[in-house]
Amino acid sequence: MVPSVEEVSSSLVREYLSRKGLKRTIACMDEEHPRTQASINNRSLLKQLLNIEDLYRKNKVQKSPLKTLLEIIVKHHIERLRPEKIPTGEAAEIAESTGSTSDYPGGTPSVIDETKGDENTPEFCASKHAERRSELKETRSDQVTDVSLISRKDRPASLNPTDFLITDADDQKVQSWISSEHENFSQREAERNSLTTGVTQRSKTSRIRRGMMAGPVPQESNRKGQRVKAPQLMPSREEESMDSQDGLELPVKNTSSWGEENLEFVYSTEETPEEKSYRRKGRRTAKTIKVKTRPSAHELNMSMMVLDDIDDSEDLPEVSFHRAVSNFNFAGCPMDQHTAAELKTVLLGSSLSSFSAEWKNQGFTFSDTHDLRYGIVQKKGGPCGVLASIQAFFLKKLLFEYTDGSDSILQRLRPSSDDRRRCLVLALAEVLWRAGEEKQAVVAINSGRSHFTPIGHYRSERLLEMVTCFSVDNIKDLQVVLEQHIDQYETGTLGCILLTISAVLSRSVEKVREDMDLNTTTLIGAHGYCTQELVNLLLCGRAVSNVFDNDIELDSGNGNTTLLKGIKEPCQVGLLSLFEHYNICQVGDCLKSPSYPVWVVCSESHFSVLFGLERELLVSPDQDPQFDLYYYDGLANQQEEIRLTVSVGKSTQTCEEVDADLIPPLELCIRTRWKDALVDWNETEPIL
Repeated sequence: MVPSVEEVSSSLVREYLSRKGLKRTIACMDEEHPRTQASINNRSLLKQLLNIEDLYRKNKVQKSPLKTLLEIIVKHHIERLRPEKIPTGEAAEIAESTGSTSDYPGGTPSVIDETKGDENTPEFCASKHAERRSELKETRSDQVTDVSLISRKDRPASLNPTDFLITDADDQKVQSWISSEHENFSQREAERNSLTTGVTQRSKTSRIRRGMMAGPVPQESNRKGQRVKAPQLMPSREEESMDSQDGLELPVKNTSSWGEENLEFVYSTEETPEEKSYRRKGRRTAKTIKVKTRPSAHELNMSMMVLDDIDDSEDLPEVSFHRAVSNFNFAGCPMDQHTAAELKTVLLGSSLSSFSAEWKNQGFTFSDTHDLRYGIVQKKGGPCGVLASIQAFFLKKLLFEYTDGSDSILQRLRPSSDDRRRCLVLALAEVLWRAGEEKQAVVAINSGRSHFTPIGHYRSERLLEMVTCFSVDNIKDLQVVLEQHIDQYETGTLGCILLTISAVLSRSVEKVREDMDLNTTTLIGAHGYCTQELVNLLLCGRAVSNVFDNDIELDSGNGNTTLLKGIKEPCQVGLLSLFEHYNICQVGDCLKSPSYPVWVVCSESHFSVLFGLERELLVSPDQDPQFDLYYYDGLANQQEEIRLTVSVGKSTQTCEEVDADLIPPLELCIRTRWKDALVDWNETEPIL
């Protein structure tokens, strides 16, 4: 995808500000014009897009080379216009010099010209012929698949979707088969219209295939085609014996008191012999599973059942009865307006505020890039603090805890989809369990329906109204609940919001306010950015406002003191901040030296992750050590692994030779942990 002019321009400005050392200006720009997934953070790519590689090389050999790409471009245009004024009549020359006629440099053929030149080649003609042939086959396939509109009872029992694969040799047979099926369909339609009942019997097989065995059928309903879903429950004997028609209900009887003749009478009016055989087989299978998983009466929790519209013509997937039934028996508590208003106030500042689109569309989705399968992808700026915190705990689980000893640590950076999902469940569970002081935790899920009608001082988004909360008192149950609903966190669009709500409720709204230096502080700040309080809640379990160790009391005068709350115990994963390099804050040892070599990096109003593969690097030996660190930024559209080689104690002389403005911010963050560290980017372009 070609980047837009706006993205290239903003990246060019950021490169200029970074090279000039205007850090506060960059922070302001990130707030007012946040970075996106299309933002360019690679200087080489920026040079290629602007087609100024020749200018860059010429500038490099000058006695006093310019530091920024923007200055190089401006100098080039000034020098080109310096000799003489351009006459107003030479419009064509102006268009040629500015590139308005074509975006390609002189002598470079355009894509259109190449396409036109290829039209006369034999390869092009052959490809066009193959393309038309494929279109013809698709048309024939569409004609055949129209048979799928025929009802299940009217189509042959041996009908298989793979039969629709058509070859040229089979065209004659297919057309003959379609004609015969059309005639049979017309005859059956005539016989069906002659029935006086005016209703169509629904077969037991249809109910099994369409997943209708999830709960009891409502006795009265004004909506056609409704079903009741009770999660993880199988039907009882009375429910299994219920057979309903469209607009007609049959009396409920116990299956044990019905003879086979009665069942045959119910289905004999419309079923073919093949359908009868399939129905008997399906009924026996359902009976077998019903005996094994017979639910008790209290498990049929009507408050947890949801009425969903279904389309009678929809081809729903067939239900597998051999799937293990989960022991998910936790009672959920629907969200009420009072709790929703408190959540909005502590998160956004007011119950009338709304979540931004960046938050509503962000889950914990992993990268498809082979070398970055461990990375969680961020779509747009905003919830980076939540994503980076979960990314840090995910890496801790993946590299150091969820291992069987067979794979090397480098192989663990290429996890399978199952391993990624399992480690994500463990990471979320650890964060929520710590927020609940390792005594209890709350998991928020989207139930899909509103639990209250907002009134008064509250703005509805149809978001918090649909939340159901599950409370658990041990970490094993917490992992089970998260595993049941991990799709909502991983592939759903509300993953970040659901996790944030879960963390706040696990800690409780009251304790979150008590943790802060100022209880009116919000967890989501201006422009949808995560505040330090929210990041600390996820990393340490407490929403404190500072990153230093312990609490500090300040004398406010007149005998008053101000209490500044910090981190009170060592953390599992840590944090490094660029603000410490500028002496704006001080990160304590609890965050700077965590139990595992994984750090959330706060740099220029953005959170990313830095991690190592060996826990030994946390211990400083007597001699100068050298080790590798890996860097991942979910928002940077990263396409390759970034490996940094850090040499401690070897950069004293080098720093004096290098311009301080040209040092990447990430290196400055690393030096807050390892003083005078020399960072080798291993042929990777340093991040601006």
